[in-house]
Amino acid sequence: MRLIFLGPPGAGKGTQATRIVAKYGIPQLSTGDMLRAAVAAGTPVGLKAKAVMDAGGLVSDEIVIGIVADRIEEADAKKGFILDGFPRTLAQAEALDSMLAGKGLKLDKVLELRVDQSKLVDRIVRRAEEAKAAGQPVRKDDDPEVFKTRLEAYNRDTAIVAPYYEKRGQLTAIDGMQPIDQVTRAIETALAG
Repeated sequence: MRLIFLGPPGAGKGTQATRIVAKYGIPQLSTGDMLRAAVAAGTPVGLKAKAVMDAGGLVSDEIVIGIVADRIEEADAKKGFILDGFPRTLAQAEALDSMLAGKGLKLDKVLELRVDQSKLVDRIVRRAEEAKAAGQPVRKDDDPEVFKTRLEAYNRDTAIVAPYYEKRGQLTAIDGMQPIDQVTRAIETALAG
């Protein structure tokens, strides 16, 4: 099962991906984690990424796709994977499709958690307060100003990825404003269908 989770920051992608990982035994692949692992392992694409990052640049789509391509070849991803936070742009979506096709693979589902963005800031503030109350560290992106910047970037760059998959008949929209367990049930229904 090869999945993509789309939705703005704070929509619940990470929470839901964790549940899918536990249920189906497939890894959640974060491009940031994969990038750091490729650099640490000294893979050819990791060395390219390290050179770009050391120079203070942003890693190109080509390098990110190369890292994803290498990662999905690992044993734990053979049954499938969840891409969370990737692709972030239309160019990345197209490159991902080409890379998968070159391996004889395709996505099984693209799930978009749709949320009321005006209520997301409240959700993030509440999440930060709950973390503090539980004695846990507060995520730096749970600062309301940082969050608003991330949301603006999502709306500018990433929101166009969902219509791309919708046109291809691969997108399933999930109401991300429901309680967490109901969102999980809606995702499981979508995956079963």
